[in-house]
Amino acid sequence: MDVVLEIFDTFIFDRLYAVLLPTSSITFTRNTVKDAATSTFSSMREMPTALSHASRFLQLEPSHFAYMSAWSRDNIWRQLLSLYLITWLFGSLVYFIFASLSYFLVFDHATFTHPKYLKNQVRLEIAQTLKALPLMAVLTVPFFFAEIKGYAKLYDAPAEAPFALYNILQFPLFILFTDFFVYWIHRGLHHPCMYKTFHKPHHKWIMPTPFASHAFHPIDGWAQSVPYHVFPFLFPLQKFAYIFLFVTINVWTIAIHDGEYVSNSPIINGAACHTMHHLYFNYNYGQFTTLWDRLGGSYRAPNIELFSRESKMSKSEWERQTTEMEKVQKSVEGDDDRKYGVEVQKISKKVQ
Repeated sequence: MDVVLEIFDTFIFDRLYAVLLPTSSITFTRNTVKDAATSTFSSMREMPTALSHASRFLQLEPSHFAYMSAWSRDNIWRQLLSLYLITWLFGSLVYFIFASLSYFLVFDHATFTHPKYLKNQVRLEIAQTLKALPLMAVLTVPFFFAEIKGYAKLYDAPAEAPFALYNILQFPLFILFTDFFVYWIHRGLHHPCMYKTFHKPHHKWIMPTPFASHAFHPIDGWAQSVPYHVFPFLFPLQKFAYIFLFVTINVWTIAIHDGEYVSNSPIINGAACHTMHHLYFNYNYGQFTTLWDRLGGSYRAPNIELFSRESKMSKSEWERQTTEMEKVQKSVEGDDDRKYGVEVQKISKKVQ
């Protein structure tokens, strides 16, 4: 996260803090008097205190704004606030960009006519996400703060890895570690004492759209993200691999809610497997693979009808899904308080 923080400091936060919390004239004079004889402030190339770079592979030149705030880059309160804004606002931006791309380019809008699609569902999914992300950011910032303070095992150059092959092995290790713990956290959230309070808000969406990907109760969303944040404190992880993996996680989370059933793999827990989870509640808790569901006895193979557009959108398949879903939903939740609404007017073709 120190690499990301340096990028945001250079292009956004240095100027923002310089404007909102400018340094006092006394401090300004003390820090610049030694350079006054040879250069004006606007043309100075050397600043009072050299700023270190987070990575040798990305060394951004700080502007003069980096030295014009009472809160310097290493100020604890500035770091905490900056990390919060990055986690919340940048996280929201990633969500809207990739969920929108998936919604308009991948998601099948014929799903609007499914009997378990909710009235105004997309609007509700986005509203739930926007309520959840600010608190999820508060809970996540301590992990990021500990990282930039050097407590994690993040490394910069590939030569700093425990051994050369580790630069490749870190990726499957990350997937296996996080998939295992997300599985058990997710399954735990389905326990009756946890489900209705923390996880039911995400299961409001029986037929989710990509915008449902982050539509959690904030405690639920944060809890399922904990393994991703714990990993670099236990295992070495290259800094740019870390950034890549976190973007990938968010894109994958959107992809398994897009309703496009490309993969019928017995190993990959793709959109078809996750649709089974939203429809029938007690199956397919894994995030990336079916491994832990198989070992934990909670795996359910996707209905074969999902892999043909004609059959997955057929009235008979939807009726079969609805009948079974209502039985499971009754046993898990009791009375159904969802408000369904078939929005046939939003698509031009009828389901056969």
